[in-house]
Amino acid sequence: MGLYQSCCVITLCFMFLLVKPQFSHSMSCTSQKFTKNKLFEHCNDLPHLNSYIHWSYNSKDSSLNLAFVATPTKPDGWIAWGINPIGTGMVGTQALVAFKQSNGTIVGKTFKLNSYNSIVPGELAYHVSNMEAMYSNGMMVIFASVNLPKGMRELNQVWQVGSSVLNGTFPGIHDFQPENLNSKGKLDLMKEKSVSNGPEDSMLNNRNIHGILNVVSWGILFPAGIMIARYLRTFVDPVWFYVHVACQLSSYTIGVAGWATGLKLGSQSKGIVYTSHRDFGIALFCFATLQVFALFLRPKKDHKYRFYWNMYHHGVGYGVLVLGIINVFKGLEILQPGSKWKLAHIIFLSILGGIALILEAITWTIVLKKKPGKSNNKLYDGQNGRQQPLTS
Repeated sequence: MGLYQSCCVITLCFMFLLVKPQFSHSMSCTSQKFTKNKLFEHCNDLPHLNSYIHWSYNSKDSSLNLAFVATPTKPDGWIAWGINPIGTGMVGTQALVAFKQSNGTIVGKTFKLNSYNSIVPGELAYHVSNMEAMYSNGMMVIFASVNLPKGMRELNQVWQVGSSVLNGTFPGIHDFQPENLNSKGKLDLMKEKSVSNGPEDSMLNNRNIHGILNVVSWGILFPAGIMIARYLRTFVDPVWFYVHVACQLSSYTIGVAGWATGLKLGSQSKGIVYTSHRDFGIALFCFATLQVFALFLRPKKDHKYRFYWNMYHHGVGYGVLVLGIINVFKGLEILQPGSKWKLAHIIFLSILGGIALILEAITWTIVLKKKPGKSNNKLYDGQNGRQQPLTS
C-alpha cells in the first residue's frame, strides 16, 4: 500500500484492537518472549517444576514487576508463585495463583497460606496490582506488580503447580513429590545480574530513545512552533517566520528519528503489536511530511492560490498537533515510565495552553484597537514583506 493510500485509510478510521498476550515457550528464560511489550531486566530458570521467574525491581519505590511462568500438572490445573515473609516454606506464603475457571477463562487471584489447612483468598500483606494470567503453548503465566517493604534486598520465594481446581474457583491440593517439596528459594533483588541481556537490553534502550525523541518532537517542539507562528509575528516580525521554520523542521527531523527507532522496535518485537499507537504514528508521520512539503509549495502572498495554501497549511498543522499529543500519551501508557513523567507532560501542556490563552487575549486586544481603513490594521508577512490580516 502506498503512502497516499495509507494516509487515507488511517485518517478515515483508527482500529482499536485488543491484542491477546501470547508467550513463546522455551527451555530457557533468556529466550522467552512476552507480547504487549512486557520486558523485564532479569530472569531465572527455577530449579524445580519447569518454572521461570522474570522480574524488574525499582529500589526507589520498592516495586517489583514480575512474570512467573510454569507448566501446570494438567491443562486444567494451576500455578502459583509467592513470597514468604516469615520463613522459607509454604506456611505463611503470600501467593499469586493462576488457574482456569469453569467457563474456560484464565484468572489470577491472591491467596494467603496461613497453614497447611488454611488457604484464604483475599488481599495480601503486600499490595498487588496489574495482575493478569494467561495460558499459551501448555504453560501458564502470571503477571503482577508487588509493592515491597522499603529497603528489601532479597525475598523468600515459593512456587508450586497443581492438577485440579475445585468448583472452578479454588486450587486443589498439589503433589508431594521431591520437586514439589523443594520448590522454594531466595530471590536476590539487588545483586542478581541480568541474564536477559543482549537483544533485550537493546530493545529497552530503543524503547526509551523512541519515547524521548517523540515526546521532544511532537509533544514539545511542534506545539511551541505553532504558538510562534500564531503569536510571535505580532511582536517580532519577520523574525517569527525563521524561528517558526527552524522549530518545525527540528521537530520533523527528530520525529523522523523517532519513527526510525519505532520501525527498529517493530523488527525486534515480532508478535508485539500496539495497533492504535502504530496507526496514529503512521498518520502523524504522513501529515507531518505533508506539512514539510508546504514550505516548498508556499505561493506568493498575492498569488490566487495563497488562500487555499493557508487552509491546507493550517489544517494539516493543527491535525499534526492533535495526533502528536494523542500518540505521545499512548506511548507513555506503553512505556509506563512512572506517573511523574506523564504528570510532567500534562503540566507542560497546561502551561503551554495557559500561555496561548494569554497571548491570544493580547493579540486580539491589539487587533481590536486598530481602526478599520488604516494602514496599520494589518501585520506583515515576514517572508514576503507584504501586509496580511492577523491570522493563526
